[in-house]
Amino acid sequence: MRRRRKSRRRIPAKYMLWSLSVLCIIAMFASFLFDVPFTPLNTAAGYAFIPMQKGINQIGSWAGGVKDNLAKLADVMAENEQLQAQVDELTTELSIYKMEQYDIEDMRKLLDLDEQYKYEKIGASIIGKDAGNWFDTFIIDKGSKDGIEVDMNVIAGSGLVGIVTNVGPNFANVRSIIDDRNSVSAMVLTTSDKCFVNGDLEMMSEKQVIGFTDLSDEKNKAAIGDQVVTSYTSSKYVPGLLIGQINELNTDANNLTKSGTITPAVDFEHIKHVLVILDKKQSVQSAQN
Repeated sequence: MRRRRKSRRRIPAKYMLWSLSVLCIIAMFASFLFDVPFTPLNTAAGYAFIPMQKGINQIGSWAGGVKDNLAKLADVMAENEQLQAQVDELTTELSIYKMEQYDIEDMRKLLDLDEQYKYEKIGASIIGKDAGNWFDTFIIDKGSKDGIEVDMNVIAGSGLVGIVTNVGPNFANVRSIIDDRNSVSAMVLTTSDKCFVNGDLEMMSEKQVIGFTDLSDEKNKAAIGDQVVTSYTSSKYVPGLLIGQINELNTDANNLTKSGTITPAVDFEHIKHVLVILDKKQSVQSAQN
């Protein structure tokens, strides 16, 4: 009969690993507490734990760097917000300064205009206008309480703006010379030849000019660049108010009259303040007679 071999009992690997781990820990504590040299064990521990410690140190350094960078980024963003606020404030101040400079220049022109035309006047500000880019019809902040009446002339910039068409207690409507419904009896200042200046919004939008017709230039003295003013024969406009300069001059088919275009003396795209001439045409004629 065969003898049965005694089976060897093997210790499971996990128990061996735990046992060795506990032994290593005990040896490490003993080494640190009692200064017992375990050189081979220390060497093995160094190989095992030093790379791990280096990794932990690198992770800590990286995390610290990220924290510092985030802190710096927050500081930079806060500083940027402060700088942007300063830029916005300076931009607003510059815009206000430009507006004030424009108002001062506008007032200076009105003062020059007031000295140029020796009529009684009152200043007014525009508080409303029709839709569109041009001040063809608009509303001013002065009315009958201020002595304003229908058919009073309105000037600004360098010359004639238009005429008052409706008046309330504290407002008035103004129709400018560029409006399609307006027609002004005028004359060329250098030759005293009469013509009619007609509003034309389409022409104004395309070329920034308005038209004139029926110029009786018999001596052919009128020329491009000549000034055109309101004439003495106008029924509603006081004489001598600058309308603009001749921009184009053509002989009509009848060979007796001329027509063309005028560049207005007033910037009808940017008007804020005006002067209303309180002397109406009828009162001026009476005073002259």
